[in-house]
Amino acid sequence: MTQTFDTTPGTRAEQEVAPARAMRTVRRRIPAGVVASGAFIALLLVAVAAPGLFTNYDPLAGDFLSILKAPDAAHPFGTDRLGRDVFARTVYGARYSLFIGIGATLISVVFGVLLGILAGQKSRLLDETNSRLFDIVSSFPTVLLAMLVVTFLGQGMFNIAVAVGLSGIPKFGRVVRAQTQLVRNADYVTHAHIYGRGHIEIFFRHLLPNVLVAVPVTATVFIGSAILAVSGLSFLGLGPQPPTPEWGVMLAESRDTLRVAWWPGVFPGVAITLTVIAFTVFGNYLQDVFEGRDNS
Repeated sequence: MTQTFDTTPGTRAEQEVAPARAMRTVRRRIPAGVVASGAFIALLLVAVAAPGLFTNYDPLAGDFLSILKAPDAAHPFGTDRLGRDVFARTVYGARYSLFIGIGATLISVVFGVLLGILAGQKSRLLDETNSRLFDIVSSFPTVLLAMLVVTFLGQGMFNIAVAVGLSGIPKFGRVVRAQTQLVRNADYVTHAHIYGRGHIEIFFRHLLPNVLVAVPVTATVFIGSAILAVSGLSFLGLGPQPPTPEWGVMLAESRDTLRVAWWPGVFPGVAITLTVIAFTVFGNYLQDVFEGRDNS
């Protein structure tokens, strides 16, 4: 009696499951929007590091023979009321907006992490004090709180970064507080105490690394919000002052000529919008990856 064996790869059940696995693999691919956002952020970083690769014009040099010139081959974004190239000012403006936005984010991260770790310890007094502090700061809108801080500290790029950074402290503080409480009660931390590990060793070896893993994800999303807040304050005249080619300053300067020339205000506005969207989309994707969610 002759027996025949099925030599096809896998059983029928495995063959039926294969397409489903392939579909799940496709769904796990990085979405096109995330790729576009990452590419735009990379382009911004290049503009910050080497703006001369994009334009040969001086962002501060005016040409009174080319005042409010519409976009053309020589000036892709046109010129402003002083004859300055809008494209060059937009490219160089990325440096100021990103520097201030990232600086504000670093301030939020440093103080948010410190206060969040303190709030996540066993001391009920520290937890209640920091939680009420977070509630008080969060009760103020970002722009209003930043305006109050700038009023006391004065204008300037550093002061505006401090003002926006203070408004973001509760966001990072709450994330770190929750993560600290979670890690502090984990089994491996308990075992470390049982085996006689010191508090300092446990803090730097187990607690701190596991608490900080969520911070970069939150910071990526916050950078976009910080840049938007910085541009808004600059538009109100509380940030860098003219003729600095900062996006918010460019928007403020274009108000008087917006009815006769749209390009000096539209292009920096588009740059702000795309930058905020790019950091938000990229940060949300990192959040999904960190939490293990499907990005389909």
